[in-house]
Amino acid sequence: MKLRFVFHCALTFMIATLAVALHAQSTGPSVQIGNAQASSAGNAAAAAKSGLTTGLTAVPEDFSKLKIAPGFLLDVEVYDEPDLSGQLRVDDDGNVTLPFAGAVHVAGNVPAEAQRKIQESLRTAEILKNPQVTLNVVQYEPAMVTVLGEVNSPGRLQMLVPHSLLDVISFAGGETALAGSEIQVRHEGAGQVTTTGYRYGRNSNGDIISGITVHNGDTVIVPRAGIVYVLGAVNRPGGYLMQEDGKLDAAQALSLAFGTVIQAKTGDIHIIRRRTDGTYVEFPLNYKDMVNGKTTPPQLQAQDIVYVPMSKIKATLTDATGVISAATSAAIYTLR
Repeated sequence: MKLRFVFHCALTFMIATLAVALHAQSTGPSVQIGNAQASSAGNAAAAAKSGLTTGLTAVPEDFSKLKIAPGFLLDVEVYDEPDLSGQLRVDDDGNVTLPFAGAVHVAGNVPAEAQRKIQESLRTAEILKNPQVTLNVVQYEPAMVTVLGEVNSPGRLQMLVPHSLLDVISFAGGETALAGSEIQVRHEGAGQVTTTGYRYGRNSNGDIISGITVHNGDTVIVPRAGIVYVLGAVNRPGGYLMQEDGKLDAAQALSLAFGTVIQAKTGDIHIIRRRTDGTYVEFPLNYKDMVNGKTTPPQLQAQDIVYVPMSKIKATLTDATGVISAATSAAIYTLR
C-alpha cells in the first residue's frame, strides 16, 4: 500500500513538471520591459504597444548645440492641442508653417530656441494664452568632415555641429608618429577652394588649432613629416623624420645616425639636394668647423641626403646616383 502511494506521488510530480516545461517552451522566458511583462517572442510588439523600447539610444553630447537648418524634420507637440501638433519640415527659407499661426523662422536656432519661438508665435497670434510646446528633431543632416593623412583613423567623420580642429584630430584617433608639424584644412565656399596650413608640432599644446573651427564639407589633411637621409659611414644609416617643428640641421642629423664610424672620411661629407626641376645638386659640408663650433650647421630640407664616404672613397658628383638609390631602401626612424 505504501509503495503504491509513493509511486502515485512520483507520477503526479513528473506530470506537473512536464506540463510546466511545455508551457515555458511555448511562451518563452518572461522579460521585464519597464512596467510591462512580455515573452521573448512578443517583446517587440508588447514594447511598442506599451510605448516602451527594448534599448536606449545615447544622445550625442553636442546635440543641444545642433542648429536647425533647411530640410530638418521637427516634431512639434502642443499640450492638449492635437490640431496644432504634428511633424513639420523646415523649408528652404528656414521656416516651419504652423496651423493657424503661419510661418516661424527657426533656421540657425538650437531646438530650445526654436521651441520658445513657436510658443511665442502661438501666443502672439492669440491662438493660445499659455501654450506649452515640446519640440524634437526627428531628422537632420549631420556635418561631414574628411580627415586624411597621418592620423590613426582616417576617413569621414560625422558631427552634429562644427568642432575645433583639435577636436577633429582627436576624433580621428590623433596623429601618428610619422605626422609632420603642419595641418592643412581645405575649405570650399562661394565656388572657391582654399587651403590653409596651421602649425601643430609634437611639443605644441594645441592652443592654435583649438581656436580653428572645422565646418561641414571641410577636408583635414595631416601630411607626413619631411625625411632627411643620412647614409654612408655612419653607425645607423637611414631616413630621419623632421618632426621637431619641421626643422633639422646637419649636426642633428648626424647625431640621430649615432655619429660617424672610424673609417669615415669626415673631410669629404656632402649634402645632396633635389632641385624643383628634379635634378640634384651636391655641396660639401665643413664637418671639422661644424663640430668645433666655428660654423653654424646648415639647415636641411626635406629629402636631403647627408652622405659620409669611407676614407678610401672620394665623394664626387658622379657618385650621387648610387647614393640616391640607397636612400630609397633606407630604414625610416622617428624622433623619440
